[in-house]
Amino acid sequence: MSHCFTQLHLQIVFAVKYRAALIAPGFRQDLYKYMAGIINNRSHSCLIINGISDHVHILVRMSPAESIASLTQTIKCNSSRWINDHQPLPRIFRWQEGYGAFSYSKSHVPKVVRYIENQEQHHRQRTFQEEYQNMINRYKNHTETPHPFLPLI
Repeated sequence: MSHCFTQLHLQIVFAVKYRAALIAPGFRQDLYKYMAGIINNRSHSCLIINGISDHVHILVRMSPAESIASLTQTIKCNSSRWINDHQPLPRIFRWQEGYGAFSYSKSHVPKVVRYIENQEQHHRQRTFQEEYQNMINRYKNHTETPHPFLPLI
């Protein structure tokens, strides 16, 4: 085969250090545009970014040319620098060390997009910590739906 074809859809989720609520609505959209630029400039396709004050969800169609760890590190490093250079905050902005990355088939992408679009409504019912622990438990146990960030129907 002379060409490489992949279809890798990943949701990457990470939080502000200490889960501090530092991502203010006033600069959130500019931050997301900046992050999307990082992703797209690295030969991936950013499908959607959204979140709330203490974490972000990113849906990416990944190129196999770069690892998830490398892309995530680049997003976090450059976006934290952008925030610290452009936003007056009470302290230096940092992301937490880890992240979650979860794969989805192309048929699930529209549901994941809707879920990410509705982060504010979703987190009125469940905290990030509750959501993330629920997702980890689902993947560990393999007893529930394999789509951790989608509501159970």
